[in-house]
Amino acid sequence: IAVVGPTGCGKSTLAKMIPRLIEPTQGEVLVDGVPVQRYALSSLRSQIAVVPQETFLFSASLGENIAFGVPDASPEDILRAADQAGLTPDLESFPEGLETRVGERGLTLSGGQKQRVAIARAILTNPRILILDDALASVDNITEERVLGSLRKVMEGRTTILISHRVSAVRQAKRVVVLRGGSIIEEGAPDELAVSGGYYAELCKRQQIEEELEALT
Repeated sequence: IAVVGPTGCGKSTLAKMIPRLIEPTQGEVLVDGVPVQRYALSSLRSQIAVVPQETFLFSASLGENIAFGVPDASPEDILRAADQAGLTPDLESFPEGLETRVGERGLTLSGGQKQRVAIARAILTNPRILILDDALASVDNITEERVLGSLRKVMEGRTTILISHRVSAVRQAKRVVVLRGGSIIEEGAPDELAVSGGYYAELCKRQQIEEELEALT
């Protein structure tokens, strides 16, 4: 499911309610039809991976950052997760590959590279629920397409909630939910909403014009 909407409409708040980082003030959040409060907190969170827009990396190697939370991960597992997150071209350019240190005394990564490391970290945990909260906001359209292409297989067999302000990032979703002011104002398949004349349709038109203008510059 993709969740779109203007800034401040409640997208990130919704993402935080699923692993109970915040509690709903009314209504319920259900996982498999069961209110999240009925699950042991450690059990609930062990099945969820959240990739936020603002990511945090430790002053350690790239491999250690990706394997955070999965200490017994093999180098092959780490490389596979990095590849699925679209990091392979970057790894090939880093001086020591996965052993390259990042942070205070190591390599300084771009915002897009940090986000892809965080996505690889989430993939490695093999969660039942994967939440990408505008996790590709710092990458260009070409990189975004490459990463999403790699993630298609990762999304199979698990619940994926893709929050984004870009139409290009949500086209592959089965359903799109449009939020405004904390309420759902539109819901349906991307192709259906694109011709509905509503918020999502206007967003499609506006971003198409922006992409065409970028291509001319």
